Amino acid sequence: HGTWGINLREFRFVQTMIFAIEEINNSSDLLPNVSVGYRIFDSCGSTLPSTRAVMGLMNGEENSWRKNCSSVHAIIGASESSSTIAMQQISGVFQTPMVSNHFATCACLSNRKEYPSFFRTIPSDYYQSRALAKLVKHFGWTWVGAVRSDNDYGNNGMATFIEAASQEGICVEYSESISRTGSRENVERVVRVIRRGTAGVLVAFLAQGEMDVLLEEVLTQNLTGLQWVGSESWITANYLAEKRYAGILTGSLGFAIRKAKIRGLREFLLKVNPSQEPQSDLLREFWETTFGCSFRSGTPGTKLCSGFERLQDADNAFTDVSELRISNNVYKAVYAVAHAFHGLLKCGPSGDSVSHSCILRDHSEHRQVAEQLQKVNFTLQSGERVHFDENGDPAATYELVNWQRNQAGDVVFTTVGKYDASQPNWNQFTMSNVKITWAAESWERPLSVCSENCLPGFRQAIIKGKPICCFSCVPCGGGEISNTNNSAGCSQCPSEYWSNVDHSKCVPKVIEFLSYGETMGALLTAFSLCGASLTLVVLCVFFRFRHTPLVKASNSELSFLLLFSLTLCFLCSLAFIGRPTEWSCMLRHTAFGVAFALCISCILAKTITVVMAFKAKRPANTFPQCSAPLQRTSVIGCTLIQVFICVVWLVFAPPFPHKNTVYASEKIILECFLGSPVAFWVVMAYIGFLALLCFILAFLGRKLPDNFNEAKFITFSMLIFSAVWLTFIPAYVSSPGKFTVAVEIFAILASSFGLLFCIFAPKCYILLLKPERNTKKHLMGRNQSKTQ
Repeated sequence: HGTWGINLREFRFVQTMIFAIEEINNSSDLLPNVSVGYRIFDSCGSTLPSTRAVMGLMNGEENSWRKNCSSVHAIIGASESSSTIAMQQISGVFQTPMVSNHFATCACLSNRKEYPSFFRTIPSDYYQSRALAKLVKHFGWTWVGAVRSDNDYGNNGMATFIEAASQEGICVEYSESISRTGSRENVERVVRVIRRGTAGVLVAFLAQGEMDVLLEEVLTQNLTGLQWVGSESWITANYLAEKRYAGILTGSLGFAIRKAKIRGLREFLLKVNPSQEPQSDLLREFWETTFGCSFRSGTPGTKLCSGFERLQDADNAFTDVSELRISNNVYKAVYAVAHAFHGLLKCGPSGDSVSHSCILRDHSEHRQVAEQLQKVNFTLQSGERVHFDENGDPAATYELVNWQRNQAGDVVFTTVGKYDASQPNWNQFTMSNVKITWAAESWERPLSVCSENCLPGFRQAIIKGKPICCFSCVPCGGGEISNTNNSAGCSQCPSEYWSNVDHSKCVPKVIEFLSYGETMGALLTAFSLCGASLTLVVLCVFFRFRHTPLVKASNSELSFLLLFSLTLCFLCSLAFIGRPTEWSCMLRHTAFGVAFALCISCILAKTITVVMAFKAKRPANTFPQCSAPLQRTSVIGCTLIQVFICVVWLVFAPPFPHKNTVYASEKIILECFLGSPVAFWVVMAYIGFLALLCFILAFLGRKLPDNFNEAKFITFSMLIFSAVWLTFIPAYVSSPGKFTVAVEIFAILASSFGLLFCIFAPKCYILLLKPERNTKKHLMGRNQSKTQ
């Protein structure tokens, strides 16, 4: 019985037990020559009647539906965990084994110390709760609500679910409990909590009684749109699939016991009739409930039952055998007890079956039945294997059931997946290819999260004072990535990689160097080639006019050497452009140092020659005889010193290519590491020393005759040269990346152009545009007039 009268589903379970017992009694292989009897008590789905029932079993109470039963050796039932626990506390004292077959799923009953003689054919909620957590996680629902029965079944099952859900990263927004015997106000409050909640998924760990109470209030408050996830107690209850609740529950998901077929059961059920047990009030009440009649005459508004009504015409939970799940567990429980008895029959010396009195001979029989139950291992006609583990539990296997509508519009329980706890953790939960119907009969999976998913490129940041499922999305920093949704943190890219624009993957860093292809590199190359070409043009002009007085007076040998060194100065800047290599790094600074040392040495020799020519006390015609060797020696000597410095530099600490990832973290600056900064600045200092010496000598000769005042032009050129390189030093030190190279090239080109124009432009002007001045008379005339 339930709250509203006889429970037709539970009555079917009773008839399934009777069917199994009659099959065993008719079998010649199992318990031969032994008849199994039974006594049936009504627990009314409550703890107190269950306690009264087990006391009746122990005391031999006659007020029960019985057949061929002298004493009780095993108990099958009861329907709920709380009732089962209460019964076990009494029957366990007598070591009477109990085999529960449907809703006694509390994980606490697996405790062998407290319940040593308890067995069950339905898996423990320890597995179902974890299966539900994996189910919720599989569909990406990280924010769910929960409601449970306020009894051992609901409280223990929900506690295990919340623990497993937390391990899976799932948060429970609220967890409420209801009882079918509790106040209506509490149920109304629970439904209001569900309505106010933001979770779109409701996990209902409810027994059928509490599910009925909750659904009635849900209908009253018109609460719709929830995705229900149910426990095995109600997920395959056919009466809930009626039109009254279908609009609310269609699309529900939950784990159910595997469906099976029991051959002959339907035919047996259809033969049930009050005439089988005329004294049974339970049979008469079943008949009256099924056909809406009464065996008592004179009942107003009710027809009289004849007893000849046909169950084939009835369509209810009793006659419906399309979903034999719990009924199959009842069937297995009866056969398990029978196989345990059969094991005791083989206690004779010869191993043959002995008489029934052998089983009932002494008071240790209950313990022996429990021991045999622990050992049973058999296969049903359907091919299903039955056995118990060390805790009295069966193998934990479930089917994932989805409430869908068939073509006729009726709700059907469709299997869309399975859960097998015996498999490895990664393979326990599997989905089939069947399309799932979701809440509100939608084909689109509902979303139930506290916070929207953080896309790749973002990480979760916990919001203070809220559960871990409520978070904000923070973009990853430079050089960090996250390539999955809802990443807890960002990963740092390797040293030579950087995050892309979306911060979703690491890509090779941009390698930066001054190349010929970019605008700045192309312009500097053009200026370099232009300067070299212009120098060669000047060289050609001087060669063309090499016999003229102006070229001879300018010391043609030093002029040609100076023009050659200037060409090298222009061209050495090209070594600074392009991808740095080991050879280009060694070439660029040494070539630059030697070329400029040669250039300044030539200018220094010219300056010395000019100053000495006008300051000498000897006759003018004797000076050129000793000046040429002196010029060559000074040029070669000054240049060789720079060559020596560069050779030492290259031998002990040569420049080499270097990937600079310190200055700019988002890119790699490919540069030439100096190897020895001291050597570099020694090279620069030596060039500066030559330039300073040249400037001083030229400054001393600034008042020489105007028509031949080359010292004045050298002074200007040295001023420009010094200004350029003095400006270069701070710019070089502070410029980043490829701009350091560009500054150095600019300094080379600017100083080279300064030398070229200051020294050779006035001469080219006379040679090309004022040839009348290119005479010895003109060159000497001004000087003579001043002397006079």
